Amino acid sequence: MKFSKTLFLTLCCLFATNTVIAQPGNFHDSRDKVTVSVQISPEKAVPGSDAVIAITLKHADHWHSHTNDPQVPEILGDPEDYIETSVAFTLPEGSPLTLHSDYMQWPEITMVKVGFTGTSVDYGVFSNEAVIYIPVTIANDAKLGEASFIIKPVFQVCDDTTCLAPTPEPNGWGWEEYGFSTAITIVAPEDATASIAPKTFDAFDSTVFADIHAGVAAPTDNDIAFDAFGIQFKLNTDGPFGLYLLLLVAMGGGFLLNLTPCVLPVIPIKIMGLSASAGNRRKTLYLGVWMMLGVMALWVLLGAGIALVAGFTAINQLFQYPAFTIILGAFIGIMAIGMGGLFSIRLPNAVYKVNPKHDSWCGSFLFGVMTAVLSTPCTAPFMGAAAAWAATQSPILTLTVFGSIGFGMAVPYLVLAAFPHLVEKMPRAGAASDVIKQVMGLLMLAAAAYFLGVGLSGLLQQEGAPPSRFYLWIVAACVAAAGIWLAWRTFRIAKTITLKSVFIIIGIFIATSSVAAGIRLTESGPIEWEYYTPEILNEKLAKGNIVVLEFTAEWCLNCKLLESTVLHSSRVVEAFEADDVTPIKIDLTGNNVSGNALLHDLGGLRIPLLIIIGPDGEEDFRGDFYTVDQVLNAIKQSRDSSGGGE
Repeated sequence: MKFSKTLFLTLCCLFATNTVIAQPGNFHDSRDKVTVSVQISPEKAVPGSDAVIAITLKHADHWHSHTNDPQVPEILGDPEDYIETSVAFTLPEGSPLTLHSDYMQWPEITMVKVGFTGTSVDYGVFSNEAVIYIPVTIANDAKLGEASFIIKPVFQVCDDTTCLAPTPEPNGWGWEEYGFSTAITIVAPEDATASIAPKTFDAFDSTVFADIHAGVAAPTDNDIAFDAFGIQFKLNTDGPFGLYLLLLVAMGGGFLLNLTPCVLPVIPIKIMGLSASAGNRRKTLYLGVWMMLGVMALWVLLGAGIALVAGFTAINQLFQYPAFTIILGAFIGIMAIGMGGLFSIRLPNAVYKVNPKHDSWCGSFLFGVMTAVLSTPCTAPFMGAAAAWAATQSPILTLTVFGSIGFGMAVPYLVLAAFPHLVEKMPRAGAASDVIKQVMGLLMLAAAAYFLGVGLSGLLQQEGAPPSRFYLWIVAACVAAAGIWLAWRTFRIAKTITLKSVFIIIGIFIATSSVAAGIRLTESGPIEWEYYTPEILNEKLAKGNIVVLEFTAEWCLNCKLLESTVLHSSRVVEAFEADDVTPIKIDLTGNNVSGNALLHDLGGLRIPLLIIIGPDGEEDFRGDFYTVDQVLNAIKQSRDSSGGGE
């Protein structure tokens, strides 16, 4: 059930229905096996409002129709012989109605077996009760009275062995006489009646009206919309050129992942490792290739999971499971100890068989895997759209796109390995090198504490309550220790006053900044959030509040960045403090069942995500990256649409 429809049922407003059912008869075509009904919601609409047409194709048992984009297997012959499902309509001249066919919403596809025994293949079809939705807008200057129109659905049905003749087709025999005539009654606002919409409309996504009114072109099946830090563009993958361009974008996005706060802190560690063998070009290239393979292996594995594992649809979905983040934290901690040489602890012999040191093929491969894993919480601004699109494609295409992301991410390390003179100036041995290793080791331990803390916080989190953030003090302590150690050791080993001064200042800055960050990240913040439960959400919706839904998680660094820079802006905080605005936080740190269910119902695949719902139950804003002005304008739009004031 779509969220906005749930709200309509709660408030009992907006919709009524009008039904026209196909008359029974012997048509000698596909109508003999499909009953067509047309429903309109609402039956009575006011000028300037919206409506929805639902066309239901009720198939007889064992019969199905081709989809709107049939992917006909070769064993079934020429695809041109199969009639795709479509809908035509006729409006009288001067009609106040606009039927937005570009935003038509098609039924879910059912897979059936077709072909001969031993050679049957899966084929996607419409079956059972398949509902097609057409959004409708009524002109602001519409005259009162009936606005009629004719709907003409075109389809062809088949069973396991036979296909019937299609319905009348455009410009063909019987086309002029074919169709279902119905109307929407335009009434004055005071004459509009409120009733509950039937379940037929539960699957309709009413958020399309926001795009329709904004003049946004409807996306096609091959369009991918990218939105990163306010930069928006679309990419059409139809044809070889579009696909090649997508792969280039995937590689570019993978490269940019190295610049995110998830990955950037560990890059100096690998540069340091490569510099240790910079005098041996062959070995340096060897280690770089293994790291590249590690990065790509993780991304291909993610692609395989999305392509083949049911229920796995988003990259950062892994971090919703506390066990994963705990294991990742332990893995990073072991890597920090092994590569940094920070501690002289004798681990079990089995650990040394998997040598994580940076100068071994195993260590480089594992470091590549770890680097790729660290990037996954930060994929939304760069690769979220491409990865989400790839998740809906064939397994081969999904693996290709994810492999391209991994290759793009690994390219910088391959370049450094191929041209070792770029890192030759890094200290290779001696006291300075040891300090770098130790400081980086402490920073990696901070990352390990972060993921271990996120995992434990998720395990202990209770629904309707914020997760514990005590672990952030441990993270801050590790970072502070790195800064203090850098300042102290530099003071001891540096030979010039300038070097001593510079690195002491840097070390003190790191230490003090980490303490300040610990204070800021563990405080409640300026916004009085309600923490999500279904009961709290229903209560606020019933009051007719403007509801701001923020989907976030402790592991989502992009979420924290947006919250601290956008939502904590004084103007946004002031807007959230209004009596008619309720900010609700849905924290997915652990395996939040009800929170994930809400995210799924709203059609979300990844976070960060901010959704603003108006008092009328309509979604007025949705964004995974947004600005202060966008949030404020959405709240104003929600308030204006309900007739409220500032």
